[in-house]
Amino acid sequence: MKKILFLLILNLGLSSVASAKINLFACEPEWGALAVELGGDKLHVTTATTALQDPHHVQARPSLIARLRRADMLICTGADLEVGWLPVLLRRASNARVQPGQPGYVEAASAVPLLDRPARLDRAQGDVHPQGNPHIQTDPHNILKVARLVSHRLSQVDAENSGYYQQRLDDFIQRWRQALIRWDERGKVLKGTPVVVQHNGWTYLVHWLGLQQVATLESKPGVPPSSADLAKVLNTLKIQPAKAVIRAAYQDDRPSQWLSERAGIPRLVLPFTVGGDDQSGDLFKLYDRTLDLLLSMVKS
Repeated sequence: MKKILFLLILNLGLSSVASAKINLFACEPEWGALAVELGGDKLHVTTATTALQDPHHVQARPSLIARLRRADMLICTGADLEVGWLPVLLRRASNARVQPGQPGYVEAASAVPLLDRPARLDRAQGDVHPQGNPHIQTDPHNILKVARLVSHRLSQVDAENSGYYQQRLDDFIQRWRQALIRWDERGKVLKGTPVVVQHNGWTYLVHWLGLQQVATLESKPGVPPSSADLAKVLNTLKIQPAKAVIRAAYQDDRPSQWLSERAGIPRLVLPFTVGGDDQSGDLFKLYDRTLDLLLSMVKS
């Protein structure tokens, strides 16, 4: 009887280990959403930030440290986007599985050719990213590149389920390519549309759709625009009009409101990442919603 009971307990323990989910820590909502697409029910995903937070500036709270300590895998943007807080989390979590250089440490930006690499580095010029612009998620074509990297790392971290991850990746690629055809077609009418942006977080979106970025409210990246900065942009628009001023959902509305009222152009709040508004609940909906809003700008 004791032997049977022992075997039952042993079997239950092995089953529990086999069914244990991979704990995945995502720095931004887009990578959490991508992990869900690729990992399905094999993952338990936690996200450090929301769409209404500036990903440059996050407090290294004890709750985040605790979650990272339990993580088997980490996905962040990289390219110094999280340089102000992620190193602190990694140090305090002391989790060898998710340290740089390990299969469980993934930087999405490493899969994508970065734009806007600065010719010279000068912190007096604001929040400058030495490796290039990190906001790669604003172009859906970049998501496929990141998806392949993430799937490969999932298979390394959880080799037993590598076939499952490959199947999920193949399915995602097929659905994403179909969506890209639709998004590219819808976006054709936007080519050449002049816009103002509040922060240079839309470089990849501008490049993808062929928008014309005529001005930026921030004269220095990450530094709120002064009244002189705004007045300069207003004068620029007298020579080169724009269709709208674009900002992310997490950004302060006051600078774009000031310009909107004086230049007579609409403010356009784009979700920027998954969850940026009620219509952007997953990766597919994020780009559907972004295009809906941009196309409304052209129609108006």
